[in-house]
Amino acid sequence: TADDVEGAVIGAYSILGGGALYGTNLFLNADLQGADNYASWRGTFQGQRQIALHNMTRDNAEASRTWIAAYRAINMANIVLESLNFVTDAAQKNKLEGEALFIRGIMHFELVRYYGLPWGATAANDHLGVVIRTKATKNETDAFEKIPRSTVAQVYTQVLADLNAAIAKLPDDNGTRVDKYVAYAFLARVYLQQSDYVNARAAAHAVIQSGKYKMNAAVRAVFDNKNTSESIWEIQQNDQNNAGTSNDGMATFYASLPGIGRADVRMVAAFLNLYPAGDLRRSEWYYVGTGLRPGNTYSSKWRSFSMNLPVIRIAEMYLIRAETNLRIGGAPLGDTPQNDLAQIRNPIRTNLPIIVNPTLADVLFERRLELAFEGLWIHDIKRLRLSTGAYAWNDNRLVFPIPQREVDASEGIIVQNPGY
Repeated sequence: TADDVEGAVIGAYSILGGGALYGTNLFLNADLQGADNYASWRGTFQGQRQIALHNMTRDNAEASRTWIAAYRAINMANIVLESLNFVTDAAQKNKLEGEALFIRGIMHFELVRYYGLPWGATAANDHLGVVIRTKATKNETDAFEKIPRSTVAQVYTQVLADLNAAIAKLPDDNGTRVDKYVAYAFLARVYLQQSDYVNARAAAHAVIQSGKYKMNAAVRAVFDNKNTSESIWEIQQNDQNNAGTSNDGMATFYASLPGIGRADVRMVAAFLNLYPAGDLRRSEWYYVGTGLRPGNTYSSKWRSFSMNLPVIRIAEMYLIRAETNLRIGGAPLGDTPQNDLAQIRNPIRTNLPIIVNPTLADVLFERRLELAFEGLWIHDIKRLRLSTGAYAWNDNRLVFPIPQREVDASEGIIVQNPGY
């Protein structure tokens, strides 16, 4: 029935919010992979320790469960797409189709960023990405189908096709579920990862011009409250339904408060010292722990088990538009880089003066400070061709292993990454 299809979409959202995906790993692992002069892992879990030390084995538990959960979400999306004939209401059908396409698209995007060398590692991007799944697995015969990994270029083509198709189907507003502008925001991320600055700018501009979102006056407001005007899309959580309070969850790993957090991710002084004197982001987003491992510095972005998890904020769209306008040159689209950057850094919000005539370096620096510990850092390292410690942006050690169970089950059709 139509209710069954609706329930399947809600089930897919539930998978996205689990600890293997946006509930923890897609944020945490980006920080751990780029931890040099940024953060320090002090926990006892070996899967995360291997990620932070860049010595993952082919059976790394975190790499395995993220892969499995992402393909579970993709499969649920494919089941929805193959069941739309049960939905007779046109508006509902379009909405559910758009949501399923969005989920399938962003999961392939997250997978290819972690399990393949980055965009640009080869001239034609014909290096191995991940398996593209556009058909639902419903029975053993489907499950036994052995599909090889597609190239990175082919995966990005599929991601862009899904997101653009989702935009055409999704409504302008969909409550706390994804809508057209959430899809545009992810589209901006995808294009930026490809260094396609023209299309990244256009997608970010579409989100800004929608008028749906605006920056909060206080830097902590988006993390201390739920579904504020600054947040484009959040994982919805509460006391009863969240990613976890002991072995998963952002507060579990990032917080050091009485009764809250394992205090496993510690901020290092080299990064904190990048914030200018008086910057409210430094004083409001970081604190000296009072729970486990007291006396060290932790991120106050993640300090409650029941808080919503902002996946993408309007701040990122302003930063993307400012960056791409500077890279493209000529007459800016939408507004000047100075005005876009002033949305992020201004005397009221950050206690810092507006930067007059900002350079590209200024925008990238503010991006690093503003979006810290929100799951973007390792991907910025890769797209900007930087390094983390001794590892360059295109080092094989910055690529997750394909779960060995997948390689074995496919009888080698799915090829393992180098070094594993």
